[in-house]
Amino acid sequence: MMRLDQAIAALRFEPLLDAWVLTVLAAFCAFSVGFALWHRARGAVWRGVLFAVVLFWLAGPRLVEESRQTRPDIALMVIDQSASMQVGGRTKLAEQARAAIEAQVHDAGRELEGLELRTITLPEGGTGGTRLFGAIDRALADIPASRLAGIVAVTDGQVHDIPATPPGGAPLHVLIPAKGEETDRRVRIVSAPGYGIVGKSAELRVVVEDLGVPRPLLAPAAMVNLTIRRDGEQPVVVPMPVGQPTTLPIPITRAGPIVVEMAADKLPGAVSDLNNRAVVTINGVRDRLRVLLVSGEPHPGERTWRRLLKADPSVDLVHFTILRPPEKDDLTPLNELALIAFPVRELFQVKIREFDLIILDRFTNRGLLPPVYLRNISEYVRQGGALLVSAGPEFAGVGSPWLSPLASVLPARAVMDALGTRGVGVVDQAFRPAVSALGTRHPVTADLPGWRDGVPPLWGQWYRALRSSNVQGDVLMTGPNEQPLLVVNHVGEGRVALLLSDQIWLWSRGHDGGGPQAEVLRRVAHWLMKEPELDETALTASVEAGVLSVEQRRTEATPPGNVTITSPDGAKRVLPLEATHPGRGTIRVSATLPGVWQANDGAHVAYAAAGATNPLELADLRATATALAPLARQSGGSVHWLEPDGAPLLRRMDAGRVASGGDWIGLVRRDDHIVTGIAALPLMPPGLALPLILGLAVLVWRREGG
Repeated sequence: MMRLDQAIAALRFEPLLDAWVLTVLAAFCAFSVGFALWHRARGAVWRGVLFAVVLFWLAGPRLVEESRQTRPDIALMVIDQSASMQVGGRTKLAEQARAAIEAQVHDAGRELEGLELRTITLPEGGTGGTRLFGAIDRALADIPASRLAGIVAVTDGQVHDIPATPPGGAPLHVLIPAKGEETDRRVRIVSAPGYGIVGKSAELRVVVEDLGVPRPLLAPAAMVNLTIRRDGEQPVVVPMPVGQPTTLPIPITRAGPIVVEMAADKLPGAVSDLNNRAVVTINGVRDRLRVLLVSGEPHPGERTWRRLLKADPSVDLVHFTILRPPEKDDLTPLNELALIAFPVRELFQVKIREFDLIILDRFTNRGLLPPVYLRNISEYVRQGGALLVSAGPEFAGVGSPWLSPLASVLPARAVMDALGTRGVGVVDQAFRPAVSALGTRHPVTADLPGWRDGVPPLWGQWYRALRSSNVQGDVLMTGPNEQPLLVVNHVGEGRVALLLSDQIWLWSRGHDGGGPQAEVLRRVAHWLMKEPELDETALTASVEAGVLSVEQRRTEATPPGNVTITSPDGAKRVLPLEATHPGRGTIRVSATLPGVWQANDGAHVAYAAAGATNPLELADLRATATALAPLARQSGGSVHWLEPDGAPLLRRMDAGRVASGGDWIGLVRRDDHIVTGIAALPLMPPGLALPLILGLAVLVWRREGG
């Protein structure tokens, strides 16, 4: 039996005349009946009945019966699988809630009949945080709004795309895998410089925050100890107030990347210790490189040295050329000389420690520098200084620096006879400089421009070199007959390099194809000044895009060994290094855990800072309802904690009713359907209408005529 609302809904009209014609007829009939009633004419009522039947027939009444197919309502469930959901047992609780809700829908009886459940997962999204509602919007694009019963989001509440209004026009229920609001302590870097000047301190601005911990307004700030470690050195403990930014000075003691790790004391009851640490990398750079260049005499390569050093704006160059040696004194009075007096004492005794590098270019010991000053240069090298000697024919003569106190730091001597004849130690012939076997593994000369697939390049020719003996140190380049051409050596705490030719300037002018003159001299100078990237034996580590790259550099011609990788949580792995280039071994491993990673090959230790792959996601690790509760209430939904009772029960409800209770959540009944067929039955067919109208007309005529 059809209900009244269904019968009304099934009544349709198909007028036989236009609507305006029916309107005019209805007005005329109403006027006629009203006029008759006003004059109390006989048969006025029956006249009205006749007019009503005629108008009803002309309106074409039909009883339409529709065949309907009810469509199931759809509930959307979103499972958050972002990085913060990996804390504690959240993932397990979320999966248990998922299984429980799916079981209720699939195994329930009449209560959940006609309900379809669609489940989507939200994976870790990179650097944009948890984009929960972006995933919901994409899923709702395939769900008609007329069938959406509700949205169930299983998340820890750390969501970074919360809209102003609830999505979908249905109740939003948030299930949080925790017992209640949690607390967390984090170390946050407010500001950090990208680099620091060697010999000075860089300033870090850091704040320790206790999230979810109520603090009375007038109560003093709690104190916490912050432990600072720099490149694995002995830690320094600094007390600081919670919630107040504090400036920390970090001494920059060397050039290169310096990894600084800061760790705060644990907060009792905190959800995780992951945010108790923060890591920052500061690159140590030299403010100004002070270089002293002493040219023993003018020669074609002198301008090349000056041009090379002045091209770097960070270099403060002091350059002196000895134009007139003492033996050429022509007794000209000093007040008539236009040349500046050579400041021997100031440079080589008073200010010698201020120079980062001393270059002796074709320097000859002709008595201009007393032995005490040359001895000062030797001591300068032993105590950590850098000396580069570019030798010419003078190195094989009587004025050779080898015959002075400099001999104690020089890595080789030129061959000369008893009389100091320069011709014995000088080789005047064309040759092409080449990298030695050791040089292919040394960072100063490895992979110089021009190398292709390990094939040595044919650089431009030189035409003069020196024969040497008493070689101490590493021969990186060779000259004629594979004689040493470039020799480097460690002396005490300092370093020294000797170039046994004065014709490297030919490369800078492109002679015979030229060569990597600027690159060779740049690398030699940086190696002398102990730049970390040019250390011949070193271990370096870096983290980029979640991958830890470790590189070992050695000059030995042996396969690389193993390296021990220590992750920020203390876990250790021993892995073999893979030989990639001569003298180099590398390895790449996944490094998704933020913090300081350590690599140890037995001789060296390297540190690398790994930041959070998703800073927004890991900035706050608490499970909280603070962010999503207002949106859930606005939608008519609710927030439930999954511990200890697990997932709530599902119930169906009519629109406008309360959508949740203590242990249940409600999903709206939509009763959406599609029409599969229509049957129309005329209520006043002609066979019925005409007799009825004629009968009423006769009755009206008789009543009004009688």
